[in-house]
Order: sequence, then C-alpha cells, then structure tokens
Amino acid sequence: MSPEPSLVATETAAAADVGTAAKETLEDYTLRFAPRSYRKWSPGVVAVSALGGIAYLADFSIGANIGISYGTTNALWGILVFAVVIFATGFPLAFYAARYNLDLDLITRGSGFGYYGSVVTNVIFATFTFIFFALEGSIMAQGLQLGLGIPLWLGYAISTLIIFPLVVYGMSLLSKLQLWTTPLWLVLMVLPFAYLLITHPESVNSFFAYQGANGQGAPSLASIMLAAGVCLSLIAQIAEQIDYLRFMPPKTPENSRRWWAAMILAGPGWVIFGAIKQVIGLFLAVYIIANIAGGTAVANQPVHQFLEIYQDIMPGWAALTLAVVLVVISQIKINVTNAYSGSLAWTNSYTRVTKHYPGRLVFLGVNLLIALILMEANMFDFLNTILGFYANCGIAWVVVVASDIAINKYLLKISPKEPEFRRGMIYSFNPVGFGSMLIAAGVSILAFFGALGSGIQPFSPLVAIGLGLVLPPVIALATKGKYYLRRTNDGIDLPMYDEHGNPSGDVLGCHVCRQDFERPDMVACHTHDAHVCSLCLSTDKVGDHVLPATRP
Repeated sequence: MSPEPSLVATETAAAADVGTAAKETLEDYTLRFAPRSYRKWSPGVVAVSALGGIAYLADFSIGANIGISYGTTNALWGILVFAVVIFATGFPLAFYAARYNLDLDLITRGSGFGYYGSVVTNVIFATFTFIFFALEGSIMAQGLQLGLGIPLWLGYAISTLIIFPLVVYGMSLLSKLQLWTTPLWLVLMVLPFAYLLITHPESVNSFFAYQGANGQGAPSLASIMLAAGVCLSLIAQIAEQIDYLRFMPPKTPENSRRWWAAMILAGPGWVIFGAIKQVIGLFLAVYIIANIAGGTAVANQPVHQFLEIYQDIMPGWAALTLAVVLVVISQIKINVTNAYSGSLAWTNSYTRVTKHYPGRLVFLGVNLLIALILMEANMFDFLNTILGFYANCGIAWVVVVASDIAINKYLLKISPKEPEFRRGMIYSFNPVGFGSMLIAAGVSILAFFGALGSGIQPFSPLVAIGLGLVLPPVIALATKGKYYLRRTNDGIDLPMYDEHGNPSGDVLGCHVCRQDFERPDMVACHTHDAHVCSLCLSTDKVGDHVLPATRP
C-alpha cells in the first residue's frame, strides 16, 4: 500500500530541511533546547562570555543624553529605577534559562504566550537587536571617521560587514572572542574615569551640581521617570544574556555555589555594570561640557568622551589611537551578540510561521541590513525618542514573562513549573501572556504619546510595569490556567529530568532528519512508532507528526 499523500508531503518537506537541520553544531542549536553534550563550558566561562556582550558604549551615550536633558540628580535616580527594575525582572528569566537551557523565546512560549503567540515577542527582541546594533555601529563609525578620516556612510558599512564572519560559528567562537578582549576593554574604559577622579577631584562637585542643558534639572519625579524610560529600553538585554546562559552546565551539589554566582552575575547582574557605565558616561559628558570649548556638541559621543580625557594623559596620536581601539573593540564585542541574537529571533519567527527552516545565516544578513539602513538614516540624532518608545514594548514583554514565572509558576502554581516549548504540547495562543503583553504595551504606548493626558505621559514605563506584573495572574486565575498545556504527556516513557532536576541527557533518534537529540527536545510521532525532534515538528507543514490534543 502506498503512503497517504499528506504523509508523503510531510516527509518531502521535512527532507528539504534535513541539510540545514544536520548543521546544528554550526547553527548553535538554533530554535531548540541546548543539549548537555554541547554544554562543555564551566559556569565562569559562560558568565564571562555573557558579560563580554555588554561591552557596548551605548550606555555612555544614554547616560550622557539623559543627564543633558534632565540634569544629574534626575538622571541618577532614573538610572537607579532602571537598575532595580532590570534586576528584579531579569532574575526569574535568567534562572529559568540557565536551569532548563532554553533561550527566551522558548521560555516565552510556555510562560503564557503559546506556540505562535511568542512570535510577536521575537519581533520585539529582533527590533531591540537591530536598534542597538545600529546605535553601536554609529559609534564605531564616529570613531573611524575621527581616527582614520573614513566618511560616516562608509564607516557604517564597515562596522556592519565586519561582524558577519564573526557570528557564523555561534557560541564556540563568541566565547573565545569575549574572553580574550575583555581585559583590554576594561583597562581602556576605566582609565579616563580614574584619571579624572585623581587629578581633577573638583569635577565630582561639578558633576553633582549639573542642572542639564536648559538649567532646569531640579529634582522632579516626572523627569526621573522620563530618564528611567530611556534607560529601560535596555530591558530586552536580558534576552541576549540568556543566549549565553542557556549553555550553563547542569546544576549539581558540587558546582551549586559557582553556578548561582555565574547565573546572577551574568544574568540580572549585567545591569550593575550597565548602570555604572551610564553614570561614567554622564560624568565624562559633564566634564567635557564644563572644560572643553564646544564640548556640548560632542559630549554625548563616547569616542569624543574618551579622546578628550586620553589627550590629557598622553600625546595626541596615542590618545586618538587608544580611543579608536576602545570604540572598535567595544562595538565588535556587543555587535557580534546583537547580530547573533537577532538572527536567532528572526529565524525562530520565520520557521514557525512558514514551517520552513532557512538556516540562521539568512536572517543574520537580514538583521544586519536593517541595522545598516537605520545607521544611514542617522538614528543617533533621535536616540531618546526611539529608545523611549521602544522601552514600552520591551518592558511589557519581559515583565509579563517574569510575572508568569515568579507568580503563576512558583507562587500560585497555576502555570506548569517546568518549561514547555514543543509544538503540539502547548496551545497556539495563550491569553495569559499574549493578552497581558498586548494590553500592557498598548496602554503604555498611548501614555507615552500623551493620549492618556500629559500628567501620565512621563510615567508610561510604570504603566507597562504595573500592567505587565498584575495582568498575568489575573488572567491565569480567570481562565483557570487551561490554556497552558494542550497535552501533558509527550508519549515518551523516559524521564525528562535527572536526579538533580536538570534536563535529561538521554539521547533519542529523530526519524525525520535522522539526527540524535536529547530527551527534552523530542516528542513521540503521531503517525509512526518513533520519535521526532522539535525542529522537524516546527517544519511539519501538514501536521502529521504532531500529537493530537488529547491523550491517545
């Protein structure tokens, strides 16, 4: 008897993707659980690699911009609000990623959004990566123009093209790049700040007395929240940290202390370093405005911030060289992460919607192209507005997922504690997270543009935080949690977790792509007495492999 046409179509479609699926080592386990066999790095190496990705200089620009706009006092309080919110929301996400070895998209699927519902959050995250790639690329182009006389338009292209070959091999190359460049980057960044504190102690008083460009920087709750809103555009950075943290080794009694320290430091702890950089950026900007003729025009540009201080320490040629080296190293360190994470986000969305896996490199090119267009459009001149608007979307997403994990999973226990991301095991859409995010983002964006009144406008980040925190448990209780799991049994008898609660390392074969994958990535096939991996399920165009909604 010949196979049914639908089954033939399924196998043909799956076979077309076998070539790309077979390159999972190169593709760094795109779209799927990171297996134990691949996670050979120690907690310390993973942490250093993850923190290497926050070497960006955008923090210096952000700190300078909010200080120039709102004065030092309001900026510092805004940075503190930003740090507290980022740490509190990032902790449950980072723990979940490191514990279960999933990226934030896979976590989002089972944390209230559903299989297709999390596509919208992927778009939000991809937007984050190309916005900040463009911002960092613009800073690098400024450095190339200053140091080598390269026109900005050409500098934008160079800062984009240089990243592509570095991102091809994913985590294996990125970990080495971050480890080797971090010491030099730290020295170059800290040197000018330490120099000013030692040789110009009066700059500290000038810093705290600075009232902003318009001289109206008196303490104001509205100004604090406007400053915090710009900083909070970085809230999606936790997703990039998680792209490294998903490669944490299994947590055991022997490595528990090191595991926790690495997870906290490289997860929510990134914001400590981010906040410090924002304060330093503001400090350098105030010094330049007060002491350098025409300094106001360049005070928010990191390359000029460092160049002006380096020139006080060493000959001009050496100062210029070090400033350019710092900018280039910083931009390469962060933009390989932006490009890598953005390619994952776009690929994940495209694969689920079209049921076709084109490979991560296709969308690496897409992400870089969008970033280059933004740079050529001179987005640097509209930084505060772009980041303030984006913050509302990013906050809504991250806070909703954090609320579902911390409250619905661990406190109310209405959401399944263990993650689920596999097609067929979860519903296409879950109103708990998907609905909460749309409401929180929509209302906060209305507030941001003044549609809810000028009095509420500065507090749009608080609107997003409040709604994102409260709505998930409210909707979960109202729906009795019935939209989390489509099935509770994946048809495989092997246990999902080992004796320490880590994802199992047992290996099973996928009968579609003929590759072996670990237990958490596998599901029983509906039409065969065999197993199928999560990626082949995602590319199953007719759904023949997908288990039915009810138990057999």
